[in-house]
Formats: sequence, structure tokens, C-alpha cells
Amino acid sequence: MPDTDSAPEDLGAPQSFLVLADGTPVYDRAGDRVGTVAHVLADDKQDIFHGLVVKTGDGHRYASADQIDGIYAHGVIVAVPAGRLAEPSENAADDDSLADGLRRAWNWLVQPK
Repeated sequence: MPDTDSAPEDLGAPQSFLVLADGTPVYDRAGDRVGTVAHVLADDKQDIFHGLVVKTGDGHRYASADQIDGIYAHGVIVAVPAGRLAEPSENAADDDSLADGLRRAWNWLVQPK
């Protein structure tokens, strides 16, 4: 039986964020499973990828675009362990791109589905 908490040896071909499906497994660089993609945060009109809302065992977390090492057919690799991914927040303190991403993630989480 395969270990579902670690990345398969081959995650498949690189993919665009435009085709990344919710529920895709997310792994850290060590191959440990972080969670699954809950939502892709992007501006489709301008073709800008902001990051991902990741569903983890400890709740939703935000992985900014610069924390994504790769998007593949069968998984996503993030540059940091799950514990270092930021929790989405309506009141992110700074005015930088991470804070903007955290607010975007928060807004997606609280919008009616």
C-alpha cells in the first residue's frame, strides 16, 4: 500500500496554475504531504498567479507564488514546511505582497460558497 503522506516519485509533467485543480496534493521539498489545494488565487484576466489556499490538518494556509517550487500534473511542491505557511487573515499587518495574498485568501475563505 502506498504511503499517502509522502510525494510519489514522479508528480508528472509541469502544469500551469490555470489548470490546477482543487484537491491536488501539496508537498514540501522533503516530500512530506502538507495538504491539498483548496483554491488558486490568481488574476486570470492579467494572467497573474498570486498563490494557493492550502487545506492542511491545522486549517487553511496561504502559500504565496514565491513559495511554490513547482506545479505538476499530480501535485504541487511548496518551498516551506506546512507549519511555516501563513494563516489567511483579514487584517494582515504589512502592506507587502504577502499581506495582500493573506487578505485575498481570507476573502475567498469567508465568501459564500
